[in-house]
Amino acid sequence: MANIHYFTLTISILALASSLAYASDPSPLQDFCVAFNESKNAVFVNGRFCINPKLAKADDFFFSGLRNAGNTSNPVGSFVTQANVAQIPGLNTLGISLVRIDYAPYGLNPPHTHPRATEVLFVLEGTLYVGFVTSNPDNRLFTKVLNKGDVFVFPQGLIHFQFNVGKTNAVAIAALGSQNPGVITIANAVFGSNPPISPDVLTKAFQVDKKVIDYLQKQFWYDNSN
Repeated sequence: MANIHYFTLTISILALASSLAYASDPSPLQDFCVAFNESKNAVFVNGRFCINPKLAKADDFFFSGLRNAGNTSNPVGSFVTQANVAQIPGLNTLGISLVRIDYAPYGLNPPHTHPRATEVLFVLEGTLYVGFVTSNPDNRLFTKVLNKGDVFVFPQGLIHFQFNVGKTNAVAIAALGSQNPGVITIANAVFGSNPPISPDVLTKAFQVDKKVIDYLQKQFWYDNSN
């Protein structure tokens, strides 16, 4: 009987460990796996081909782009500079990335989600009103006003935003728990999809007149991370 109890406990622990292991990008089984765009003589790991580790160089782990302010002269008044596996090949399989977010006065990083990552935001300059909304059925809104030096967490997959409530520029750095966290900007995805979602679907979903949907689908939905 004791053996059966021990076996059951072991299986439960293994199941828990397995679920935790898949909570973010898979753990690497080597020191690093520098991403490579050519498939010849390469190995496909975590969505990228990898070069021979003996051919890796320091620049594969380096990116200077976050030192530069992004251009916030756009409709939303913000710009996201990414530092993920696309910019830093050495991040491949390592399960982490960074972004720098610049905000003009009253600039907004619009409501969006990261399907593959939790985000930790650190305010370098300025004052930001930030928040996220929980999943159905509660849809609870959690908000906070952040000042220089403050940190806020956005759980993986939840809709979140940042708004510069100050009269001066603001800057934040965010760490994300994926080499390629992905981003889905809600308004862009719903009203700016290609091809467009049927107006009949959106009219029913939002319970508004079709003219409202037609108007929204004709707008230019700006991507602040390009």
